[in-house]
Amino acid sequence: MPVIPVTQDEAAPEVRPMNARNTNSASNARTPASLSDWLLSEHPQSRRQAALGRAYASWLGFARNRLALVGLAIVLALVLVAVFADVLAPYPPTVGELSARLLPPSGTHWFGTDDQGRDILSRLIHGSRITLTVVVLVAVLAAPVGLLVGTAAGYAGGWLDAVLMRITDIFLAFPRLILALAFVAALGPGIENAVIAIAITSWPPYARIARAETLSIRQADYISAVKLLGASPLRIVLRHVMPLCVPA
Repeated sequence: MPVIPVTQDEAAPEVRPMNARNTNSASNARTPASLSDWLLSEHPQSRRQAALGRAYASWLGFARNRLALVGLAIVLALVLVAVFADVLAPYPPTVGELSARLLPPSGTHWFGTDDQGRDILSRLIHGSRITLTVVVLVAVLAAPVGLLVGTAAGYAGGWLDAVLMRITDIFLAFPRLILALAFVAALGPGIENAVIAIAITSWPPYARIARAETLSIRQADYISAVKLLGASPLRIVLRHVMPLCVPA
């Protein structure tokens, strides 16, 4: 059988080592993908990885909604205006000149002046701080109350569910603004009383949503497993039901 000689050119191709620049660029290109895969892993290795994965998945879902991104931009703009109000406001918000009272909008006073000669634009910019304070306090007060009422009603059921939901219906039957004004009239003027009045009238929607979520998860297998382990109803509601209702 004849032997065919193999020349050097036909030999195995030469393997050239990848230089450091290519290695770094390849590793940098793999880093975002590996980080995303690590965050979205179906089998997290720790609670920290699971918490970060849930947060990242929530952000991805939020980012798909363009209207939500627009709302986030508006909120961030309002926060920045409130933080830098002293820098953005062209005039002091509480100091006015009677000689410049009730001026129309102009280049000097963009929004005009009020009946005491104070710049309206400056007062609006500084008023954003009060607006954010009221909104945050109302959310902090109303959301936990509604969450507690809704989860308790949905998990317990029976007469407790009926009583709590009828109370919720009573609050929902009245216009929220009129009911808040009635509470302010009873409590007296002031930002603190206004926050309390708005919070009292704002918890029913949270309760309704929390009850609906609780009804959908109270028969889940993991809730049954927690019951078999001997957990009390209070522990089940606080540790296992409420955290699942918060994203809603």
